[in-house]
Amino acid sequence: MSEPWYRELGPGDLAALVELEASAQEHPWASSRLEAALAAEDVAVLGMQESAGLIGHAVVVRQPFDAELEGILVVPSRRGEGQAGRLLAAVIERARDWGSERLLLEVRVGNVPAIALYRRAGFAEDGRRHGYYPPLAGAEREDALLMSCPLA
Repeated sequence: MSEPWYRELGPGDLAALVELEASAQEHPWASSRLEAALAAEDVAVLGMQESAGLIGHAVVVRQPFDAELEGILVVPSRRGEGQAGRLLAAVIERARDWGSERLLLEVRVGNVPAIALYRRAGFAEDGRRHGYYPPLAGAEREDALLMSCPLA
């Protein structure tokens, strides 16, 4: 199997992106939201690709001084291989290319693997949003951990 690579996704990737979200998220993004992200000039949708198709993606939004990671995912069968770290590195590179001062994100406090990934990449905790996320599989609402990474 060849090493996956990342590329910027465009409107022609919508169907594959919708399928990826549905296969890897309990609360997938709506097709209309993904379509808007793919069309927006201030948004980059980066896909992790291999010969069989998309195995992950990240959505990053350019803001006046910062960039915000809106979402990142890797299909469950490919988690634990370092693909999310490679995708996050591509997001950081894109934010730096934009001249962003910081990269911001929110993550469920219970998503321990993602929090560890972000900390390894240089993110620090900035605060919390209590009860921000809808419940997963019968659990209660979950706090969002706010994190940022300086890019200067």
